[in-house]
Amino acid sequence: MIMKKNILTKIFAMLAITASLNAMAANQPLAVQKITATQGTVCGLPVTGVKMNRQDNKMTVNMNLNLGEYEMKGDRASIFYPVLKNGKDSLVLNPVGLYGRIRYIQYLRKDEKPIGGEMETSFKYSKRPASLPFVQTVDYQPWMNGASLYINRTDYGCCNMVLDECSSALTKWNEVKYMPEFYYLNVTAEAEKTRELSGRAFIDFPVNLTVIYPDYRGNARELAKIIATIDSVKNDKDITINKLHIKGFASPEGPYNNNIRLAKGRTEALKTYVQNLYKFPEGLITTSYEPEDWEGLREFVVSSGLEDKEGILAIIDSNLAPDPKNTKIQTTYPATYKFLLQTVYPGLRHSDYTIEYTIRSFTDVDEIAAIFAVAPYKLSINELIKLANSLEPGSDQYNNVFETAARLYPTSDVANLNAANSAMQRGDLVSAEKYLAQAGTTDAAEYARGVMAALQGDYTKALQQFRKVSATLQQAKDAAAVIEQLVNQ
Repeated sequence: MIMKKNILTKIFAMLAITASLNAMAANQPLAVQKITATQGTVCGLPVTGVKMNRQDNKMTVNMNLNLGEYEMKGDRASIFYPVLKNGKDSLVLNPVGLYGRIRYIQYLRKDEKPIGGEMETSFKYSKRPASLPFVQTVDYQPWMNGASLYINRTDYGCCNMVLDECSSALTKWNEVKYMPEFYYLNVTAEAEKTRELSGRAFIDFPVNLTVIYPDYRGNARELAKIIATIDSVKNDKDITINKLHIKGFASPEGPYNNNIRLAKGRTEALKTYVQNLYKFPEGLITTSYEPEDWEGLREFVVSSGLEDKEGILAIIDSNLAPDPKNTKIQTTYPATYKFLLQTVYPGLRHSDYTIEYTIRSFTDVDEIAAIFAVAPYKLSINELIKLANSLEPGSDQYNNVFETAARLYPTSDVANLNAANSAMQRGDLVSAEKYLAQAGTTDAAEYARGVMAALQGDYTKALQQFRKVSATLQQAKDAAAVIEQLVNQ
């Protein structure tokens, strides 16, 4: 196993892999803090602007104590003790004391410590501020999640005799954590990895001839294109060519019967040329032909800005036979026809070729990694997922494999879903949204859209998505239970 990991490390060290990072890493818990109330009157003291916020290992309590609205009876001392409490656990915060005239003078004369201790903020009752901002930061303890903030008040008389006591909860704080669980899918291994390569060549023939002259006009370049495409698979030990199909097209000018002869004859000439070069087994090269490429002409006209565009399209789409159709365009729109004949018709004489081939299957993860480094297109989705599963989840290599799978198989729901999960896991929500749009409508895809909504802060949408598939996916059911707390906060 150690050797296998070393091999993978060396292979991926050769790759230039970059990861797109967002401000928030989705593999960290999504924590949302909430309190039940921001103001209230407790033990006769109006309190407003209550805030409690946890930042890493610190908890900060903010509030305004509206001391000006508190009425103290007689010449007493009222000490207010903010307290964080959860069950048997509690923490007393810095107290605030109000002292009647005589009590205040006594403490000044005797230089005594305030009743609440050295951390008490003390005021003479008649000189109390209308509002006192209270801010204190303490070390966060796990029990504080779900703790309530109380205001305790103790009234003292002469000789610190307790005259009255009061305790009342002001607000409750808790932190809801949602850790996204990413649901990746696998696919069944292909029984046979059959692929295709396609191309188009424009072979020039002398007028009315069906013989290929390799050095005629641009034929050397066009024949080289075909040869390069064939060689790219024929010379690969992992690939077996199953079929090479050539389809020849002629342009619409000239008699239709003659165009049949030209299209058929020129296609056979190209077949013979290729066969003489490669000596393929009998029957591997197949052919077909299109006497006149009306579809190609139509595609050009549709995308063009021709003044006679609509009229020409009407003729092309009519039920006229090929020869009358071409003649009608020529006689109705002579100037435009001349333009088409000179600039468009030559491109309608082409040879399309398709190579069907089979890539052998790979089962060893080291070999898959080696292939991925140089020729990832040889790998199936199943093989790519197998490679990803051998890597550290969330690593750059891991993410790169899933992104590559989506790039190689852009119409695959599974490839796009896994790439979306990978993007969300590293916090790249822009890419994730793009992949999710192509991920289909499976339960796993709908669940992933719920995760996406949660990461974007749209908890209502996230809850809807999770509930939609909670009957079939436990992950969705668990997520819905957490997100519901955020929706109802």
